[in-house]
Amino acid sequence: MQWDDLRFFLAVERAGTLSGAAARLGVDATTVGRRVERLSHALNAALFEAGPQGHRLTDAGEKLRHHAEEVERSILAASGDLTGESNRLAGTVRISLPEGFATALVAPTLPAFHAAHPGIALELASTHGFLNPSKREADIAIMLNRPASGSLIVSRIGDYRLGLYASRSYIERHGMVTDLADLRTRTLIGYIPDFIFWDALRYLEEIDPALGATITSSSIAVQHAMTRSGVGLCVLHHFMAHDDPTLVPILPEIVINRTYWMVVHADLRRVARVVAVMEWLRSIAGGLSPRP
Repeated sequence: MQWDDLRFFLAVERAGTLSGAAARLGVDATTVGRRVERLSHALNAALFEAGPQGHRLTDAGEKLRHHAEEVERSILAASGDLTGESNRLAGTVRISLPEGFATALVAPTLPAFHAAHPGIALELASTHGFLNPSKREADIAIMLNRPASGSLIVSRIGDYRLGLYASRSYIERHGMVTDLADLRTRTLIGYIPDFIFWDALRYLEEIDPALGATITSSSIAVQHAMTRSGVGLCVLHHFMAHDDPTLVPILPEIVINRTYWMVVHADLRRVARVVAVMEWLRSIAGGLSPRP
């Protein structure tokens, strides 16, 4: 067995397809397939089942994954120790972030962080889903739900609140919302149901199962902009909307509480550049005011 073949095996497991793994590794899909086939032949076991949804691990592949990740961890640790990379405040850190957190909290504080750590290159991935540190898709992830498994270090870094908002122009045209029954008659803005990857984003259902959005977007920044335009009402983070002079709170007694969780792979928790980014993110989220 060629130890480097394990790298190709893990890339296919994480990407789900040969082409996806090839893109990550910088080779062609044929090479990836050949390396995985060689590993499978050496172990005398089928490692993947190929189907319409891509490559899924077999039972044998799942067993191998644990061993391959141990090898990967050892190699990364040895490399970091021998090169001194683990102790340098330099290099790239990829962060998976909810869009609201990235837009309203991270972006405004980037200049100060960059000035303090000019050697750290940041990759901010604000996706519809979630990049998984346990699969090496991201170094750090800010999540709305606490992960239940994986070789991960999880910490609660901040609580926040959301509420209903409308633009002043909307209220001038349609009048203030007086109660929940009135709310059911209004135009509501929300997420596209098929693109809700976290149940924590189902805000309207939490307020009232009868509520449904008429105008939807997968982007909270777009929802914020649509609310400001006066087209309807929307559930927004207080830290995004409370100080926006174009918006007014609606039914302020309705409060939705949520928590941000920071997740990092156990192998990275002492890498200097990752630690610096984690401390920065923790300071941002820790300063959240649970208002109003």
